[in-house]
Amino acid sequence: MNLPNKLTLFRVILIPFFVAILLIRPHDMTWRLAADFIFIIASLTDMLDGKIARKYNLVTNFGKFMDPLADKLLVSAAMICLVELKQMPSWVVIIIISREFIISGFRLIAATDGIVIAASYWGKFKTAFTMVMLIVMIANFPHPFFHLAGDILMWISLALTVVSLVDYMAKNKNVLKDADEI
Repeated sequence: MNLPNKLTLFRVILIPFFVAILLIRPHDMTWRLAADFIFIIASLTDMLDGKIARKYNLVTNFGKFMDPLADKLLVSAAMICLVELKQMPSWVVIIIISREFIISGFRLIAATDGIVIAASYWGKFKTAFTMVMLIVMIANFPHPFFHLAGDILMWISLALTVVSLVDYMAKNKNVLKDADEI
């Protein structure tokens, strides 16, 4: 198993530790910061594994499948924990996670025809804002500024989620047209 795939597996292994540390003592700032640290490390492995895989031509089918799955698991776990902690409304999480399923399905349909749907700038902006939002909300600093920042980032992430979904669908409507024939 190559290094990028090990980093992807490491990210998946970190998820239950992150969830446990966040939810066991959610009102203890030390535990919140420990959970945030694990989330940041896991997020950084996502950037690192992709860069290493592309730079050293270590792209594998395992990595193509597991890397995006690991990302979705990490982000979904964090948002579901924030719903449990009453920091995020469930409907926001449902919209964001639904977008991920829709885009994954879209890419799967396209892949059957040999079409690769690359990440768009809107999708990259959405991911960046979502990760920063989660880092801020997981830390849950007691100052009102941080709560406001988390809320603003959540609304921006939600808007970018919808915009990026519409952008993917508009740019790749031929995939949907071809799906009618399946």
